[in-house]
Amino acid sequence: MAETMDKATIDPKLLELLACPLTKGSLKWNAATSELISRAARLAYPVRDGIPIMLPSEARSLSAEE
Repeated sequence: MAETMDKATIDPKLLELLACPLTKGSLKWNAATSELISRAARLAYPVRDGIPIMLPSEARSLSAEE
């Protein structure tokens, strides 16, 4: 069965409103991983079914290369 879903997207207006819950800094959208990236906190918040999961306990720590 062929994959018919495109990579997840996030509404640009929503992205403008969202901030990292730890640093209150801006977030960058990573479409390849469906994550919102906080460079200041070095965390990647997942977006599941179009819903940002803005819990630090759910976030992935960014590696040094990221």
